[in-house]
Amino acid sequence: MSVRRDHQGDLLTLTLDRAAKLNALDYPMIDALLAELDHAEADDSVRAVILTGAGDRAFSAGADIPSLAASIAGGPERALREIVRRGHGLTRRVEEFPKPVIVAVNGLAYGGGCEIVEAAPLAIAAEHARFAKPEITLGFPPPFGGSQRLPRHVGRKRALEMILTGDPIPAARAAEIGLVNAVVPAADLLGAARALAARVVRHAPTAVTACLRAVTRGLNLPIDEALAVEAASFAATVPTEGVRTGLDRFLHRNG
Repeated sequence: MSVRRDHQGDLLTLTLDRAAKLNALDYPMIDALLAELDHAEADDSVRAVILTGAGDRAFSAGADIPSLAASIAGGPERALREIVRRGHGLTRRVEEFPKPVIVAVNGLAYGGGCEIVEAAPLAIAAEHARFAKPEITLGFPPPFGGSQRLPRHVGRKRALEMILTGDPIPAARAAEIGLVNAVVPAADLLGAARALAARVVRHAPTAVTACLRAVTRGLNLPIDEALAVEAASFAATVPTEGVRTGLDRFLHRNG
């Protein structure tokens, strides 16, 4: 299997498992990861997903270019169908997943690997992690959503510096510009990701999903439309047991 799973309690850890290839994304791995996310969404016992890479050298070095060569050689229509649409499907799935996805970046996050980090709602990096957008060195722009998400997250000029130069940045810089939430020693990476997950899943699942949906859907809308998204997300949670439990807990602490 190109994606290894470890389900413990309410936490599912998915590991990109091609360490010899720096966990590069080929078609089987992308399809396997999408299948695992489908399974995780349907499993009520899974409250959060941690996504990491095998080994200590890379989360993912990006698309496995040799395995995509036939698609590229087949011309623009085939490349769009087999590479771009598949890549967009993966990053959109991660971005819109109704449960929190935390990327634990255990090394290189280049190209498509960086684009998964951009799409995920939360990310923690090991101190030795590095991030890059090297697609320009191959003669094309980022194809998995990176030309659109990165500027929205870190600003136009910061994003264009990465996209136009292809130069890597260290984990500390990634945290400084908001690409990751925190940087920790490599030995503490998975523990830190689990601790962050625990801080989220202690809350009602309906509230977590509503918050994810409100932020993701409203992020790039005009403020009036975004506020309508917020209002709809709030209305969807009001009748739930989680809201009553949360209010009771708050009143007990502050009454």
